[in-house]
Amino acid sequence: MSRRIPFLTLVVFMSLSDSAGLRAETLPGFRGSPWFEEQVREEWPADGIRVLANADGGVDPKKKTRLVIFATPNGNSIEQTLGCAKAEGADFRFDIQHVAAQVRKLREITPGENIVLAVTEAEVLSWPAWKRTRKDAPATIRKLVDTIRDWVPGKDVRVSLACHSGGGSFLFGYFDGGESIPDYVDRIVFLDANYSYSDADKHGDKLLGWLRGDQTRRLAVVAYDDRKIMLNGKPIIGPDGGTFRATDRMVARFSKDVKMTETTVGDFTNRTGIDGQITFNVHANPKNQILHTALVGEMNGLLHGLTIPNDKAEWGTLGGPRAYAKLVQPAPGIPTRPKDAVGGAEFFRSLEKLKPAERETAILREVSRGNIPDFLRGFRKVTIKSKDQSGREHTAVIEVMPDYLAVGSDEDFVRVPMTPMTAARIADAFGCSLPTRKIVDELWKASSVKLEPKPLTKDRGLSSTFLEHHQLIEKQREGNKLGEIVAGTKKDVVITNRLGEKANRVAIYGWHKTDGSPIQPLTIVHVNWYVDYSHGVRLVKRAVTVDGKPRDIRPALYSADLWPLLSDEGPITHPAY
Repeated sequence: MSRRIPFLTLVVFMSLSDSAGLRAETLPGFRGSPWFEEQVREEWPADGIRVLANADGGVDPKKKTRLVIFATPNGNSIEQTLGCAKAEGADFRFDIQHVAAQVRKLREITPGENIVLAVTEAEVLSWPAWKRTRKDAPATIRKLVDTIRDWVPGKDVRVSLACHSGGGSFLFGYFDGGESIPDYVDRIVFLDANYSYSDADKHGDKLLGWLRGDQTRRLAVVAYDDRKIMLNGKPIIGPDGGTFRATDRMVARFSKDVKMTETTVGDFTNRTGIDGQITFNVHANPKNQILHTALVGEMNGLLHGLTIPNDKAEWGTLGGPRAYAKLVQPAPGIPTRPKDAVGGAEFFRSLEKLKPAERETAILREVSRGNIPDFLRGFRKVTIKSKDQSGREHTAVIEVMPDYLAVGSDEDFVRVPMTPMTAARIADAFGCSLPTRKIVDELWKASSVKLEPKPLTKDRGLSSTFLEHHQLIEKQREGNKLGEIVAGTKKDVVITNRLGEKANRVAIYGWHKTDGSPIQPLTIVHVNWYVDYSHGVRLVKRAVTVDGKPRDIRPALYSADLWPLLSDEGPITHPAY
């Protein structure tokens, strides 16, 4: 039985309700997002599975809560599945599904309930491939859904299961993990994803039994006629494959026990049953195009599946255009420094009378809008080599900020300590990660400017001390050009699995002496709102190159073969604050 977390256990870590547009964090284990006043939680909660949950910034304990669990399609990461605005050089996958924006629209049109989205990703970016290597896959998926449900406070949290493409393998694995579908599941949505439907595995029996248990439950299937699609002169599916045929198998099974009604609306043939509890929408595909992803994003497929039978035209019914266009988050990256941005000295004078929480808000606002010196935008490449457990050597090329985050211009900047929550928001907005202990060591080795630490002992948490320490560093750095990798000046705020030992902690490490020994061993002794002059935030780009191929740093930090490149404590299962 899954353990529910009552709302009485909610904690508020920090209030950020000023013009930065960020509300208090209210869900245990979640952190603030830089977009849409939301909060997120990211972990590897099961073998080879990463999950990122997204909730509104102000979850109302008086409302009912729906948890939407979405399984990624083959070849897509969580971030690509969530979606963002187009950006030059960005992978096209970021602009095809927009699951996050569609759920934001769902929140707008169903204000009477809390909507939490959780996107699940297999380490190999393929749920079918992940399942093939694990005999206990169905049981693992069942347990995972219960684990995610425990992240969401409140009683009677309803779960909507949705998927696209190979993500259907996740849902069928969930069905296979028990004799029946649990009562807390209220909706199941297949978006061109029902390839693995099987009468032999009793999928139809389980779905019908579940639907008959409560008249409010819904099964939605969206597919298209993919039988004659060609790519490079060859059929893309075999004579028995595709979701068109899988949908026919499902309809045939349900028709044995349920009267199905058929209608045609535009290019869609719609079959419904049990007073609308079952809905099959199949696009005729008269132009014989590949509509595999268009059904999800361009045609509002997810939003449709999560709203029928109350789907209204103004919400963006199936077929498009995008009903959620205004809710797509910006592409990650560092904004251009505003023309009206203040210099570092003036900014620090403005901090003198602020309380710590107000100071964090001001720092977040300035850095997030791009008020950082240009030299920090010139990320430097660092090459790291390591052998895996089989003795095979791997090479990673990471890109790092040459110095710690600062506010101001090249001519007038000040390095600025901050809480890990503020750092995490900025890292997300910039498309970056915080470093691990090993990365900090590698940066010291790669640095061309190695300075001797200059500790201070008084008023460690005051902004005036932050400024004093910055000025000490600048005196040491005289004669060296901006943009070189500088080390030996601060302790790094890092990510580590030790963050799982205690809640609400900050992990710090480093401040290397010129002989390479760190003053500060890895520690989580401080609570996460504690900041002093010695803390520094140096960002690492999420995009890394491993053995000549582009990778995201999150899976690389977790991979059994690749984690030794970037971690000295095993796979990183807590990749962010």
